[in-house]
Amino acid sequence: MVTTVDDLARGAPDAAVLRKIPRTDQLLADPRMRAAEQRVGRDLVKAAIARAQARARSAEITPDQVADAAAAELPATAASLTPVINATGVLVHTNLGRAPLSQAARDALLAASGTCDVEFDLETGARAARRGQGVIDALSRAVPNAQAAGVVNNNAAALVLAATALAADREIVISRGELIEIGDRFRLPDLLESTGARLREVGTTNRTSVEDYAQAVTGHTGFILKVHPSNYRVEGFTSQASVAELAALNVTLVHDIGSGLLAPHPLLPGEPDAATSLRDGANLVTASGDKLLGGPQAGLLFGDEPLVRRLLRHPLARALRVDKLTLAALEATVAGPLPPVPSSLAADRADLCDRAERIVAALGALGVSASAVTTRAAIGGGGAPGVTVPSAAVALPGELALPLRHGAAVRRGEAAAVVGRIERGSLLLDLRSVAPQDDERLIAAIERAAASHA
Repeated sequence: MVTTVDDLARGAPDAAVLRKIPRTDQLLADPRMRAAEQRVGRDLVKAAIARAQARARSAEITPDQVADAAAAELPATAASLTPVINATGVLVHTNLGRAPLSQAARDALLAASGTCDVEFDLETGARAARRGQGVIDALSRAVPNAQAAGVVNNNAAALVLAATALAADREIVISRGELIEIGDRFRLPDLLESTGARLREVGTTNRTSVEDYAQAVTGHTGFILKVHPSNYRVEGFTSQASVAELAALNVTLVHDIGSGLLAPHPLLPGEPDAATSLRDGANLVTASGDKLLGGPQAGLLFGDEPLVRRLLRHPLARALRVDKLTLAALEATVAGPLPPVPSSLAADRADLCDRAERIVAALGALGVSASAVTTRAAIGGGGAPGVTVPSAAVALPGELALPLRHGAAVRRGEAAAVVGRIERGSLLLDLRSVAPQDDERLIAAIERAAASHA
């Protein structure tokens, strides 16, 4: 006899019902479980089975539904991270993994995921002269006025390495207006002082002159540090010393440009770039790889050859070394086609509006009510603070935000997770941060979310 949910609703299942719950070994023999075991491993399959059996024991489902419930619980991959369509309109969204990689970078990452010649010379059969030479060459071509380039695992690591190698037990001269906190209580002064360097603060929060730096320089100075406050703006009665002014002091000058522009960008005139900073006299420039550059997490070093070599030969550099996957993805980002972040930044608003209209029309044909609206997108990721660019979005009822993010179809891996933003009660899916090739996936995800919410 088949047990129904109505039967179970009368109370907790009795012993006869409990005996009908399929055993784990029976469920593991299900073709769906065997296929999933090859994909995600036995432990995750057994965990999904255990959750389904527990639901049957608590009378949430019937014993006959356990196999289907377990199949619905199976994860799409062995990792807990869920791919997301970023429709927030924030091009570099830190909480969503910052810059999405280009297809070229993904292909390179996959190629490097097995055994590869990361430290091996295939021609000679000996150890390679330099690890990651390909990405160093690509960075050198991208910033030709850099005498040398290097890579560590993030921009904070680049600053730690510089402070340790150049200013341990010495002073770093820095403006009070550049003692930044970038989030999650990460504060630059704490980072620098952890290396044994001492900070010599100069100027005020809103105004610091080159004379302030000059008066602070002594025989104990390791270097002058100029930091781009890339996640906030100070406006009004303000002034700061330029790179060229500081370079004229003839003291080692380190410039943390932050967001990773390698050359000037016409839409971001206030954002510093590596090439210009070096041209103006900085001895060392540090930057992030996973922001405006559009690559993987990495800390980039550009500058004077003796200085970069000194940093990369320091013992700490080994602890900050990047792996083969980062080397491959970063090289493909720099040398390959335009990555998603700079592509999104350069997208034409008229094209974005056309995409929004096409998506709305497609949704209308599926019975889903939506509208196309104009809006503005942000750079994000600690870059170009306050700068917005015109964009277009698909407007949906606000109650679709949760099923689009975490509905049943998303949890089963049948639909993409979509994250937008709420404005005036509506859910806006901003297309400047959505790749055009994801439009069909976006439509499918919206259709499923709307059907589940009906």
